[in-house]
Amino acid sequence: FSFLQERLRCMLLLLLFLHSADSFYVPGVAPINFHRNDPVEIKAVKLTSSRTQLPYEYYSLPFCQPTKITYKAENLGEVLRGDRIVNTPFQVSMNVEKKCEVLCNFPNKPVTLTVEQSKLIAERIREDYYVHLIADNLPVATRLEFYSNREEEEKKKEKDVQFEHGYRLGFMDGNKFYLHNHLSFILYYHREDVEENQEPTYRVVRFEVIPQSIKLEDLKADEKSMCTLPEATGSAPQEIDPSKENQLLFTYSVHWEESDIKWASRWDTYLTMSDVQIHWFSIINSVVVVFFLSGILSMIIIRTLRKDIANYNKEDDIEDTMEESGWKLVHGDVFRPPQYPMILSSLLGSGIQLFCMILIVIFVAMLGMLSPSSRGALMTTACFLFMFMGVFGGFFAGRLYRTLKGHRWKKGAFCTATLYPGVVFGICFVLNCFIWGKHSSGAVPFPTMVALLCMWFGISLPLVYLGYYFGFRKQPYDNPVRTNQIPRQIPEQRWYMNKFVGILMAGILPFGAMFIELFFIFSAIWENQFYYLFGFLFLVFIILVVSCSQISIVMVYFQLCAEDYRWWWRTFLVSGGSAFYVLIYAIFYFVNKLDIVEFIPSLLYFGYTALMVLSFWLLTGTIGFYAAYMFVRKIYAAVKID
Repeated sequence: FSFLQERLRCMLLLLLFLHSADSFYVPGVAPINFHRNDPVEIKAVKLTSSRTQLPYEYYSLPFCQPTKITYKAENLGEVLRGDRIVNTPFQVSMNVEKKCEVLCNFPNKPVTLTVEQSKLIAERIREDYYVHLIADNLPVATRLEFYSNREEEEKKKEKDVQFEHGYRLGFMDGNKFYLHNHLSFILYYHREDVEENQEPTYRVVRFEVIPQSIKLEDLKADEKSMCTLPEATGSAPQEIDPSKENQLLFTYSVHWEESDIKWASRWDTYLTMSDVQIHWFSIINSVVVVFFLSGILSMIIIRTLRKDIANYNKEDDIEDTMEESGWKLVHGDVFRPPQYPMILSSLLGSGIQLFCMILIVIFVAMLGMLSPSSRGALMTTACFLFMFMGVFGGFFAGRLYRTLKGHRWKKGAFCTATLYPGVVFGICFVLNCFIWGKHSSGAVPFPTMVALLCMWFGISLPLVYLGYYFGFRKQPYDNPVRTNQIPRQIPEQRWYMNKFVGILMAGILPFGAMFIELFFIFSAIWENQFYYLFGFLFLVFIILVVSCSQISIVMVYFQLCAEDYRWWWRTFLVSGGSAFYVLIYAIFYFVNKLDIVEFIPSLLYFGYTALMVLSFWLLTGTIGFYAAYMFVRKIYAAVKID
């Protein structure tokens, strides 16, 4: 009876939880209800360009400023991305139209740009900068309409609509620069259902802008800050001449439209991807290829191994077997500790740390908890998780170090906590110095850098030590065969057993399984796109783990058959072979997809690419190493050894 009571209580709790889940929102992204005439604040995020990869804050250019500039308090991810969210002088009220209004305080007095300011604006227009604004946490988008390659009759009816993030600062015509000085905001609202007597409430569901360049003489402004827009055909654009002072007016208009889009799906327009079918095709393709190859590899290896083990375990022909070549012959050396066991265990510890962090981040993002609406959440989560996963990294590194007959556990723990993070911090610090020199908002401020160092030495380091201590005290991995006193001589190896050839061969399958996803990730990082297909990414990650493990097992089997027992370091290097292909793909992407010509943007691209390749090598190398280690222990446990 008490058991029944317990079951009922559990069901009640579950029902209560499910009931409350309806009213639960991810922190920071709960909807805001507006009444008519309520102010809708427009904030600026930053200026970005895929040509320079250097973000700048909004007021680095001489835009109109409010009486008091206030910056929003930002999380770690926003700071690292270069976001500097700040208020703007745009006065927008819910469901109130504005035909044309002058932005700066003096209605009849145009803004005068000095020669330096004009030069700066012209340079930013040449570098193809976009301005990013937000209203109610929704980023501004520019609508692009174009005809798709359909039949002629359909062309007239239907246009394809895509959205570009932000709006272009200006444009060039020949050698002349034109600034977009008039912004037509189009905001869409959704009317919420309320009771009869109540005032209607609205929610902002889309934020579009049509930027225009209109010459000072064509914008007729009066004392009340109102202006009249010229006819579209007869107006000339506002030129910015970098060699002299320029006079212009910054103006804006506001138009509201009702929309059927509900608040919950308001981000869908920003995330509309025309490539979902390509995605599905690529993933099904990867799954089929990987599982087909996996099946073949598994069959071959299992059949060969069964034959090997049956042969080795025949007791009557022991003399004949010993004369054969094969992996049994190296049983006395296969578990001989490698050179530099401390560095190997440290790198594998960092690999475990990365593996746990990436797995949790992708899984949580797949559940929708790290959506693009919570800015910087993904990066903040990744940083904190990496710090906290130090305990697992330390544990695995400590246990492996003990298995490899290591004794100096304190030095090993310090090496694990500082080797990979130290390289990452070093590269980022050098790149940061260059970004500082350019006065970009992408430069990590000094206090944030100190905070990151405190996290590293205050959270990650103690946790790695804790994990290492328990891992080192735990029983070492149980190796099924004893190691001989005198190392066996290794026969001369064939050319295809070379390390570099191994890396090239082993990298193809894992890279082939994920390279289409890599294109979308690169677009998100380098071309300011939103990446949100974490369900796909989770599938790709699982395919990557499976393919790395299998390739690693095949490579180590061939190596042991060639009587080469030095597999520890080799497996780690060869399993990370797909990182080499990622590097080649990054170079291909740089040459073909990006329009980067200057030195510092190129340096940033290759600096961050080097970090990505290093992290990817650690991740795939660790997966492959542990798969191979389990395989080697299994096969040597299956043969009888005198």
